[in-house]
Amino acid sequence: MIKSLTGWFRIAVFNLMIVAFIGVLLRYKIAYSLPIVNQKHLLHAHSHFAFTGWVTQILMALLVSRLYTGQENPFKKYRSILYGNLIAAYGMLFTFPVQGYGIYSIAFSTLSILAAYAFAVVYWRDLNRVLVKSPADPWFRSALFFNIISSAGAFALAIMMATKTAHPDRYLAASYFFLHFQYNGWFFFACTGLLIHQLFTWDIHLKFHKMIFWLFTLSCIPAYYLSALWLPMPLWTYIIVILAVLAQLTGFALLFRAVRAHLTQIKSRVSLLGKWLVGLSGIALAIKIMLQTGSLIPSLSKLAFGFRSIVIGYLHLVLLGVITLIILGYIVINRYMRITKLAVAGLVIFIAGIFLNELILFIQGVGAISYTSVPYTNEMLFGAAILLFLGLFVINISQRQEKIARD
Repeated sequence: MIKSLTGWFRIAVFNLMIVAFIGVLLRYKIAYSLPIVNQKHLLHAHSHFAFTGWVTQILMALLVSRLYTGQENPFKKYRSILYGNLIAAYGMLFTFPVQGYGIYSIAFSTLSILAAYAFAVVYWRDLNRVLVKSPADPWFRSALFFNIISSAGAFALAIMMATKTAHPDRYLAASYFFLHFQYNGWFFFACTGLLIHQLFTWDIHLKFHKMIFWLFTLSCIPAYYLSALWLPMPLWTYIIVILAVLAQLTGFALLFRAVRAHLTQIKSRVSLLGKWLVGLSGIALAIKIMLQTGSLIPSLSKLAFGFRSIVIGYLHLVLLGVITLIILGYIVINRYMRITKLAVAGLVIFIAGIFLNELILFIQGVGAISYTSVPYTNEMLFGAAILLFLGLFVINISQRQEKIARD
C-alpha cells in the first residue's frame, strides 16, 4: 500500500516511462513499418495514459501533500481516489490499443473523469478546512474547476466516436476544448499553485499575486478560442480572444518580475539541478506564450493548425517542456526523489530528448510550410523518442536502487 508522496512519484514516473515507450513504437511505425499496431488506437492510449497516468496522478499526489500538517498523513483519505485514477489509467492503456473508442475504453475514460470529480469535491472541502491557509489555494481551486470543465470535451469526443457521428470540425473543437482546459487549466494552475506554495513555505510573498491570479483565471475560458480561430466567429469573439491573450501576457510579465525580485533568496534554497529544471520550464513557458500570441493572426493560426508536426510540437512543448519539467523541478527541490549521479544522468538524457524532439518537429514544420521535404526527419524523431525513453528508464532504475528515506 502506497503511503507517501515518494511512493506515488515512483508509480507516476514509471507510468511516464511507459508513455515514452509507446512514443517509441509510434515513431518506429511512422519511420519504418509495424503492421500489427493500429497507429490511431495506440495514439489514443499514448495521450490518455500520459494525461491520467502521469500528469494527473502526480498532480493529485502533490496537491494532497500540501495538506500535510506533520500530524496526520492525508494520503490515507485519498487512497481510493488515487487508486481509482490509476486503475482508470491502466484500463485505458490496455483497451485503447485494442478497440480505440469502444465500450471498455470509454468506461475506463469515464472512471478517470469520475475520479477527477471525486478528487475535486474532497480536496475543495479539505482546502476550506485546512488551518494554515496558503496563497496557492486559489490556484488549486481554479485547477480543480478547469479539470472538471475539460471533461465536457472528453464526453463529447466519446459520444461522437461511439455513435460514429464525428464531423471534422466538431471533433477538432471537442479535442481542443479538452486539451485547452487540461493544459492551460488543470495542469498549469496546479503547477503554478505548487510553486506559489513552495515560495510561501520559504516566507516569500509575490507582489501583485492576486492580480496575476485573476489575469490568468479570467482569461483561461475565452483563451480556448485561440485553438478554434480556424472556425468562423463574430468580431466580438475575436476581440475577447485578443483581450484574453493580453491578460495572459500581462500576467506572465508580472509573475516574471515578481519572482525575479526574490531571485537571490530563491537561488540560495534551490540546488543546481532544481534551477536547471525550473529555468528550462520557464523558458518553455515563455516560448509557449509567444507562440500563443502569434496565433492571434488568423493566417498564422490556420497555417499552424494545418500542419500536424507544428501541432504535435506545440503539445509536446507544453506537456514535456513546461509541465513535466516543472513537476520534476518541484520534486527535486523538495527531494521527493532520490538524487544520485544516475538520476541526474537520466534527467540530462531526458532533457536532451525533449530538446531534440522539439528541434526536429520545428524543422519538419518549417519544411512542410515551405513544401520542402526534409530528409530523415522521421528517423531522427524516432531517435529522439528513444532518448526520452532511455532517460526515463535510467531515472526509474535510480529510484529503485534502494528505498528513499522519506518512504
